[in-house]
Amino acid sequence: MQYRKVKQVVTGKAAVDGAGVHLQRVLGIANVEAFDPFLMLDSFDSYNPNDYVAGFPMHPHRGIETITYLVSGEIEHEDSLGNQGTIGAGASQWMTAGSGIMHQEMPKASNRMLGFQLWLNLPQSEKMTTPKYFDIHPQDIVTVDEDGYRVHILSGAYNGKQGVKSHHIQATILDVELEQNKVFQMPVEKDKTVFVFFLEGQGIVDGKQYGEKSALLLADGEAIEVQAIKDEPLRFAVFAATPLKEGIAWGGPIVMNTREELDDAFAQLRTGTFIKQQPLN
Repeated sequence: MQYRKVKQVVTGKAAVDGAGVHLQRVLGIANVEAFDPFLMLDSFDSYNPNDYVAGFPMHPHRGIETITYLVSGEIEHEDSLGNQGTIGAGASQWMTAGSGIMHQEMPKASNRMLGFQLWLNLPQSEKMTTPKYFDIHPQDIVTVDEDGYRVHILSGAYNGKQGVKSHHIQATILDVELEQNKVFQMPVEKDKTVFVFFLEGQGIVDGKQYGEKSALLLADGEAIEVQAIKDEPLRFAVFAATPLKEGIAWGGPIVMNTREELDDAFAQLRTGTFIKQQPLN
């Protein structure tokens, strides 16, 4: 079996976003072509509530989906359509911004805030779809226990077990807990963009050790193999999806296909015509 080798390494950099949230910015606009259809990846990991309680007050999105997943912590959210709720430990929320939405995410003080937010691009034909939420509760996440590791299937499938299916791009997202010195292997489809992200701990891929908060884009192959180092366990995420191979025009919280579409979106924000769907109540 041909295991995928490491094609590119991106290490998270300290950043401040929202109203003053300290995070690790892993993927961004410089990585969009290589990681297509994945756009942005932010990692949250703090024991100090002052790093994140300022949150992300009301802001717009269009043309993407945001996937938020928490290993620990709590985030309250609400939006311009009247939706509101809480993302807790072991839960995920898949938000389709589509034609446009205003929303806010406000983390609450906890012993530790650990998780990530991923931005997933929408295909051109679905950029202006109706905004929607897809809440994935802990009981919805299928867990598979193997010798030396545990796999949480946020979406997609693993070892014959099926997780949730999203509304648009069918991305596979796994949260893997790997015991020290153990090896994780799984087959992957050849046409997929595949990368792993070391959320907690260091790991070995193709004989080389990589540090925590590293995203490893994997080259073509039939399977992936990740090994934990001998001294500590590893927690990492696996992401896989079919690339869109479409034009990308990205400005802040809005991602479209052309500069004209992007300029039009910001013009609508200025004139108050950005939101296409009325509130639920």
